Amino acid sequence: MSSEVIFQIQLVLGYVAWLLCFGVYVWPRLKVMDHLEAQRAIATVHSFRFFGLVFMLPGVVGPNLPAGFAAFAAYYDFATGVLAMLALLTVRVRPLFWLFVVAFNLVGVVDLILDYYHAVQVGLPALAGELGALYAIPIIYVPMLMITHIVAFYFLVRSQARGDRETAFAAASRSQ
Repeated sequence: MSSEVIFQIQLVLGYVAWLLCFGVYVWPRLKVMDHLEAQRAIATVHSFRFFGLVFMLPGVVGPNLPAGFAAFAAYYDFATGVLAMLALLTVRVRPLFWLFVVAFNLVGVVDLILDYYHAVQVGLPALAGELGALYAIPIIYVPMLMITHIVAFYFLVRSQARGDRETAFAAASRSQ
């Protein structure tokens, strides 16, 4: 089996494993939490994305890992991690907290989608061995990050919809 096929199989199985784990252990807890607390938990996970800078360390990744892929992935991961930390630091200032929650999720999901795009463009699955010690990041870490971004957006939309319903109900109650 080629390294490209192994990489693609492991990437898909990374999503399957995380979805199974998430469905049994994480989702049941997150969905009963206050949405602010759920977003704090998700931001905490993403605050470790500063680790993505390691994509640019010689010796950790192979010399043939495309530099354009590595730099983009590294800097956008770093930006996402900093924005997640800012969300955590501003939790007591709710408007700032929510601004940073939206920001780190937007930057983070754009990062992951563009990383997938760039990976296909540079033929990364065929060069998977060049990831060196970081091979586990796209296989194990990235699926969990994407899943938590989707959940964060779900909670943001759901909170907004709930807030709109409550505002409409309150307005209707006052008019009677």
